[in-house]
Amino acid sequence: MKILNETEKKDYKIMTEKDNKPSNLGELIKSGYQHQTIKQELRKNLVLALKAKRNVFEGILGYEKTVIPAVQNALLAGHNINLLGLRGQAKTRIARQMINLLDEWVPVVAGSEINDDPLYPISHFAKEKIKNEGDKTPIEWMHRSERFNEKLATPDVTVADLIGDIDPIKAANLKISYADAGAIHYGLIPRSHRCIFVINELPDLQARIQVALFNILQEGDVQIRGFKVRLPLDIQFIFTANPEDYTNRGSIVTPLKDRIQSQILTHYPKELSHAKQITAQEAKINSDSPVEVNELLRDLIEQIAFEARMSEYIDQKSGVSARLTISAYENLVSASERRALVNGEKKTYARITDLYSVIPAINGKIELVYEGEQEGPLQVAQFLIGKAIKTQFLNYFPDPERIKKKKEPNPYLEILDWFSKNDLDILTEVTDKELREKINQVKGLHELVKKYCGKLPDDEKYLYAELVLFGLTEVSQLNKDMIDSSILFKDLFSTVFRVGEN
Repeated sequence: MKILNETEKKDYKIMTEKDNKPSNLGELIKSGYQHQTIKQELRKNLVLALKAKRNVFEGILGYEKTVIPAVQNALLAGHNINLLGLRGQAKTRIARQMINLLDEWVPVVAGSEINDDPLYPISHFAKEKIKNEGDKTPIEWMHRSERFNEKLATPDVTVADLIGDIDPIKAANLKISYADAGAIHYGLIPRSHRCIFVINELPDLQARIQVALFNILQEGDVQIRGFKVRLPLDIQFIFTANPEDYTNRGSIVTPLKDRIQSQILTHYPKELSHAKQITAQEAKINSDSPVEVNELLRDLIEQIAFEARMSEYIDQKSGVSARLTISAYENLVSASERRALVNGEKKTYARITDLYSVIPAINGKIELVYEGEQEGPLQVAQFLIGKAIKTQFLNYFPDPERIKKKKEPNPYLEILDWFSKNDLDILTEVTDKELREKINQVKGLHELVKKYCGKLPDDEKYLYAELVLFGLTEVSQLNKDMIDSSILFKDLFSTVFRVGEN
């Protein structure tokens, strides 16, 4: 006997449930089935979910008090929705998860191209079939997973793609005139009858194509090549748009905006904790990875994105996607893993030096303004990493500038004194043991970490020691030179003094 895997079990369950349902119109009527619109269906199931305190939008983090309540309000009101926000703000994911609010199964007239409800047919085909076959009209059942259609708006999308066109081959095969409704080849929107239909990046649609949506949204009229077809389509429309598109690539025409009842603004995570949860949820890390990543490094990865969203070098209208931190985290782990493999280590810890391996992930996810282009993408990426390190460093350790202004004792004095006589050269691919031996040379470093961070396990102790070294360079207490795979820490003025001594 074959043992089914999880996917096969799910498919088998769906097939079995499908076989046990009414197979014709007469049986359907006897079962007590009643027609309802998709908006009524969504509302009914959302009401049940809210009463049961069930989270419909699983994995959508940071929107619990902002976007999700607004989406729920719109669905309860029966509105079509436009999700307006910068890239990487989970707009499409929200739309896709709305299928969880649909009934698991709905009946359709067998052979219908547009999912006709047997009790409320709208197509010429379904009406004729029911007229001719009556209660014996065959019924098929559509699973909610099939009731979601999505289209990326591009400039080459045509009215025929979305609404439909006259099909001369179909007309010839059926021996009917072009004026007959049976000659129509339906587009994506009519085929999404009784479904959720998403148009991503709406402003990219040409204005004349947007105009074609007016009557569908409001009156349900469809006009194809001058042939008017009355189709009261039943669709939950979800649109997504980027505010940048309104000025750079196109706009949503005003009458269409007027017909979309709810426009909901999305946003990036406002708190580091939410951003970390999103990255941990979305990053693809192999289960056999020998790398351990401390919370400090997770914070630093997210801080890079937070700094980018405030940087004068980056086009804020374009946004900084959450995909930046997801890719950066994956790069951090892979760089640490590669180092462990090269060094023959079975286990390793991600380091702050590994942060510079995430630069390729940063470069591909940001749009630079003129000043950023002048600096160059590599310098901007390094600048963002430095800003993130500085922010996190000052979260744990005192600010040297504040200490100086208040004339307090300098807790970094012993460390800076050591660097006045020594340099510290760290190769980025040394073993964990070799790195720790290097860090141990710096007098006062472990004492400082213990003073401000308490007693820590070894892996964390050395990570925070690294943070001190990198942090002191970002607050202009030490110099840092990066040459290929080497990072050299030295005193700000040691080079001048040593030249003088010679």
